[in-house]
Amino acid sequence: MKITYIHHSAFLAETEHACLLFDYFKGSLPKLPEGKRLYIFASHRHPDHFSKVIFDIAAEHGDTVLLLSSDIWRKRVPEELKGAAVFLKPDTVWEDDVLKAETFRSTDEGVAFWCTVDGHTLYHAGDLNHWYWDGEDSQWNENMTRNYRKEIGKMEGRHADAAFLPLDPRLGEYFYLGIDDFMKAADADWIFPMHFWGEFDVGARLKALDCSRGYRERVVEISRQGQEFSI
Repeated sequence: MKITYIHHSAFLAETEHACLLFDYFKGSLPKLPEGKRLYIFASHRHPDHFSKVIFDIAAEHGDTVLLLSSDIWRKRVPEELKGAAVFLKPDTVWEDDVLKAETFRSTDEGVAFWCTVDGHTLYHAGDLNHWYWDGEDSQWNENMTRNYRKEIGKMEGRHADAAFLPLDPRLGEYFYLGIDDFMKAADADWIFPMHFWGEFDVGARLKALDCSRGYRERVVEISRQGQEFSI
């Protein structure tokens, strides 16, 4: 499986029979191979996760399925692509002959995706994260901790080949909580940080923390847009 980091929370995963494009809104895309079904995911309607440009990509590629969070307005989808669009609420399972996608409720907006395709398992968190903000009301942060851990608890014992997880430096000293909680509940061979606002050193910063001792070798250090990984 080939993974390409595009921008922010956008990744392209290419497997034997499919390409999975997550949360694309801008950035240079690799050439999409012909003969493989393209699945375009949008975890929610925030402009750093969703753009109408995905409909242009779908129209150009042909064999495409649009897997969109239900908070995205249906009227945004062009008429000629409505038959290819699937709107998914949290706690939903959708599948066809190539891919199975399960959704989880975000702690912000929209959904996270757990995907099984060609014998591979991928988890893209969208904005499902432990958004613990320094200076926020203590009750708000306590609710966030409870809600995030409850949702991640639904994944207890699961294993992903690749997990794409927010590692947002704006959270200050708490930037690592989402990934650390995820790795306590579930497991992943490769951890791809995302949503790091161009601060490419966040992976190294996580690996330097004592809490990452058990999984730091699996944290991918992304250094540039367009970087490719074979896993």
